[in-house]
Amino acid sequence: MTKNTNAAKAALRQAWDEMINTLQEARDAIDDPGLMPPPASDRNLAEGYRYLMGFVHSAVERAFHDDPQRPQFRNALSPITRATIDNADAIYFYAHIDGRNTYRIHGEVGDSRHWRGEPAVTGERKAPHYLIFEVSSGGLSGDTGNLQELRPGTRTQTSMLDCSRIEVNADGSFDILLAPEKPADYTGNFMSTMKVVNRPHPTDPDMPPERYASYISGRQLFGDWECEEAIHMEITPLGAEGLPAPAFNGASAAQQLRECGDIVRGQMHFWNAFWAIPMGTYGERPGTLPGMAFKRNGFNNINAASGATGGGMSTNLYAGGVFELEPDEALIIENHIKQQPHYIGFQLANLWGESLEYANRLGSLNGSQTQVDADGVIRLVVAHRDPGVPNWLDTSGQREGFLTPRWAYSERPEEDQWPSISAKKVRFDEIREHLPAATPVVSEAQRREQVAIRQRHVQRRFRQF
Repeated sequence: MTKNTNAAKAALRQAWDEMINTLQEARDAIDDPGLMPPPASDRNLAEGYRYLMGFVHSAVERAFHDDPQRPQFRNALSPITRATIDNADAIYFYAHIDGRNTYRIHGEVGDSRHWRGEPAVTGERKAPHYLIFEVSSGGLSGDTGNLQELRPGTRTQTSMLDCSRIEVNADGSFDILLAPEKPADYTGNFMSTMKVVNRPHPTDPDMPPERYASYISGRQLFGDWECEEAIHMEITPLGAEGLPAPAFNGASAAQQLRECGDIVRGQMHFWNAFWAIPMGTYGERPGTLPGMAFKRNGFNNINAASGATGGGMSTNLYAGGVFELEPDEALIIENHIKQQPHYIGFQLANLWGESLEYANRLGSLNGSQTQVDADGVIRLVVAHRDPGVPNWLDTSGQREGFLTPRWAYSERPEEDQWPSISAKKVRFDEIREHLPAATPVVSEAQRREQVAIRQRHVQRRFRQF
């Protein structure tokens, strides 16, 4: 071996060993009480290791394959990488960019008339129910492993564009230009990758006021799982088309090995602390946000997405709680809507924040999948077994787990027009006594067809080829 080869061998072995040590520190978040994991049980521990490996999966992609000079859209969360109480109705996508550069996004959609407020086409392939792009500076939530990243000003959104304002061409295609400033003669879809702020960065007061974006992210939300199809998109760095990537080398590999471990450790430590401290999942403590503690068999105050609450889709209103049910108990949720949202979703998750099974079970329901009662109220039943009623949310046997409703508005309404939500615990065999008399019976065959539609859709949504 040459001297350079020997040096590379030693450096890479050291980087590998450091990554493994860092992954061990990430693993500690599964069962070290000081790192605030969910209560230990056979299932919680098993799911904790799966949760850890989901972050390993995404960290390999992020550390080794993200390149702002040659970006590609990737899944931020998926059935393989469930976390942060992921929305079962969503494709979460992101790409790292350099906000000083210019990019073009190109996508092609099916029938999208519902984006413009028209009635959606029925029984035919069509665009997702909702689409949003968000451009931001700063790191992805959780990477630091430290709740200090929630401080205002750590991240800056430079622009947002959702489907209510995306101009779609007659052939179903759309293009979005990303740049620090909009060209004077440009009239199409545009997102700024730079924003001037008027206060110093909380950890770097010498940072200039110009915040340049470091990533673009977004969501495709699906309502009609039988007919809505995912949009496949490209992002192109303008002026750099066709340029080759530099050859891989030992220095890059060593840096990326360390980054891979750091991402996993940061995510595991951050989200444990986030659920336990600001969101008060296991009871209020110093640092719990006023009104935000997750109530048992109830909900905290409805709130708008913000950095203080771990981010989230900027057009969403959120609420949260924890169900805690014995085998003979159920939870009945009532959601009153004042101003109709663009999207409504109800999701269950385990205490790691992994969405409960949504392809092969009913771990979620959205506004297109729920029955609205004659009085305009959406009533859902959270239970361990099928109660034979519409709007059943299946706990999959979890005694405890997160409750997360979401409401999306392209234009946020006044607070007195926000929805309201409540819950009450009842005995399983008394569920129908707490529902309208007209509540229909759902047969086993109907339930199986309901799940079969979900199984087919999730395969299409996350197809790998």
